[in-house]
Amino acid sequence: MRKNKVDIISLGCSKNLVDSEHLIRQLHAAGYTVEHNPSRVNGEIVVVNTCGFIQDAQEESINTILELGEAKRQGRIGRLMVMGCLSERFLAELTEEMPEVDRFYGKFNWKQMLADLGKSYRDDLASDRILTTPPHYAYMKISEGCNRFCAFCAIPLITGRHKSVPIEQLLDETRNLVSRGVKEFNVIAQDLSSYGLDLYGKMMLPELVEQMAAIDGVEWIRLHYAYPTQFPWDIMPVMAQHDNVCNYLDIALQHISDKVLANMRRHITRDETLRLIERMRSEVPGLHLRTTLMVGFPGEGDKEFDELMNFVREARFERMGAFAYSEETGTWAANNLNDDIPQDVKQARLEALMNLQEEISMEIQESKVGTTQRVIIDREEEEYYVGRTQYDSPEVDPEVLITKTTPLITGNFYNAHITSALPFELMATI
Repeated sequence: MRKNKVDIISLGCSKNLVDSEHLIRQLHAAGYTVEHNPSRVNGEIVVVNTCGFIQDAQEESINTILELGEAKRQGRIGRLMVMGCLSERFLAELTEEMPEVDRFYGKFNWKQMLADLGKSYRDDLASDRILTTPPHYAYMKISEGCNRFCAFCAIPLITGRHKSVPIEQLLDETRNLVSRGVKEFNVIAQDLSSYGLDLYGKMMLPELVEQMAAIDGVEWIRLHYAYPTQFPWDIMPVMAQHDNVCNYLDIALQHISDKVLANMRRHITRDETLRLIERMRSEVPGLHLRTTLMVGFPGEGDKEFDELMNFVREARFERMGAFAYSEETGTWAANNLNDDIPQDVKQARLEALMNLQEEISMEIQESKVGTTQRVIIDREEEEYYVGRTQYDSPEVDPEVLITKTTPLITGNFYNAHITSALPFELMATI
């Protein structure tokens, strides 16, 4: 066990990661040595930032806590603390069932952790953080919470109502990160579309992105997790007019069947969804859409699933993820719908959908062969430099593998000639 060392383990989404980065800055200021997601956990204090979104994520969080509880019993670590979405949602249950944890914190009261350690929270560092990503890119969390209350989603139960971060605070953070070498900003929120409504009385995502784009040194801005209903259409001309706003939009559509969409309480129809996609692509030529779809939601029979498959064939999403429905305690679906689709049927549908998307992705990737793409270099591996185009978000999207013919610098941009394609990778030379 290393004295005065804190190990922080972040699970779940990039929004959690931003919270961990703020905590790391505060711990550093308090005099601790901090390691994020260490290869060897041996801190005097270990903090687990948990995810509570779906059952698989909850199980990962619980298993991680149990493993660290065993390490604590063996004397390999000291105090064990847990924060984040899982403990926000199940605080009472976890406190009773996991006595090996010294203290649980929710998603918003982790500042108390500093006081419990005998340290003071530094208000002057509230908007500062220490990046856990490579130094050339960062995630920008512009709001917390959600007002949509989709039938399947526990996020509003965990994070509460939508709450935007003021524009000036975000612009100050952007300037600060640029001064530290950040070039790429991945803008994230549970619901980008609603940004600003609570503070300014209207959707302010277009104004925020336009002002971020005007900051010298901001090379790429990429948008994650827009909501299709009440979409802020003014963001599309901003994207079209600014070269540093990537032609990329992450918008979770979940399904296409009117029956399933109604059961999901998504407040959108099939026809409205199709018009949404058509208009987006007409306003921003070359737009790459990333979406997330769900299979196995109550009411999805063979007919509805076939409708979903046909939708994916026709829409040809450049990027797509999918998952099988799992019933979440406290949600509208758990209280009002019968989760009667067998797990093996859900899994078979998920595999069929992702196999179809792999075929589509291969065709889209092949269409880039022979083109020149601007790429940012993320890292160097034994045989290749690994980069991404404006159409590729870190961690979740395809990468560009660049043959080592000349030395390249991590974090710099280069023009890469695409020589061949795989479903989720491009091969290139400089």
